[in-house]
Amino acid sequence: MNDRTMIVCLGELLIDFVPEENGQPLEQVPVFQRAAGGAPANVAAAVAKLGGSSRFIGKVGNDAFGRYLRNTLVEAGVETALVETDAARTGLAFVSLRKDGERDFLFFREPAADMLLEAAELNDSWLEDAAIYHFGSVSLISEPCRTATLEAARRVKAFGGIISYDPNLRPALWPDEETMRQEVLRHIALADVVKVSEEEAAFLLNTEPAEAVQQLLMMGTKAVVVTRGEEGCFVVTRHAMTLVPGVRVKAVDTTGAGDSFVGAMLYKLVEGGYTAEGLENFFSDEAAVSEIFKFANKVGAVTTTRRGAIPALPTLAEVEAL
Repeated sequence: MNDRTMIVCLGELLIDFVPEENGQPLEQVPVFQRAAGGAPANVAAAVAKLGGSSRFIGKVGNDAFGRYLRNTLVEAGVETALVETDAARTGLAFVSLRKDGERDFLFFREPAADMLLEAAELNDSWLEDAAIYHFGSVSLISEPCRTATLEAARRVKAFGGIISYDPNLRPALWPDEETMRQEVLRHIALADVVKVSEEEAAFLLNTEPAEAVQQLLMMGTKAVVVTRGEEGCFVVTRHAMTLVPGVRVKAVDTTGAGDSFVGAMLYKLVEGGYTAEGLENFFSDEAAVSEIFKFANKVGAVTTTRRGAIPALPTLAEVEAL
């Protein structure tokens, strides 16, 4: 059992501008609402909103948006390890929501402050108490943040923590799709658990999702969690597969739903005291997996019923009331 409780997330923290009404292409949206976002930051906030302990490591601009993001994380209950910079502004993303709640993105990140985090700026005190370290692929796109992201993962692994990886593919941010595919797959073995959508799994390995998952396991990760939207998810190890049904709600905005799902998963893993060594056995226990991922599916579902990412994240009481 692990007596650590801190979940550490590293990566992008930015402003999402989301439309007040769904169903319009970006060029026709008249009014946007400002919301804090960035996948790893969303995960940290999801953990904190549920009552867990989380810390976010990242870089923001020395500007009004950077201060807004710091305050948003603090208000959500996240411990912040933010580095400010005058070299670049805080990143922005404009999001267009279709009538079904799915999204189109337009990013302003050339460069954004979060891309400039350096490994030399990492403090061991931010990492040595981590029960889990979580990262995505956006911070792997360019240096110096790529090296910082991977160095933090290696340090936490050396300290005995669990490594969680959600590729969270954003093709528009990469030089090309093949570069994205190769870089994402290169780091699968570093992670104890990898979360992907069915579409992401199929894209990454250029095959059917079920076969793609087996190939991801062969690369060295202990478990692959595959999300299927309102259909739920399935959890696969080398020895077992567990299907967990989803929760149907009326989706307004799917922004942050996958991140809240991951936050709920990590929150429950810490609550159960699981360690990296015992993780594969846990993920092969159908009853235990079903319990955790029914909860994670609920958290993801509630998030889709509200606009924005961090503003939409539910508390534990709201999830239990569903």
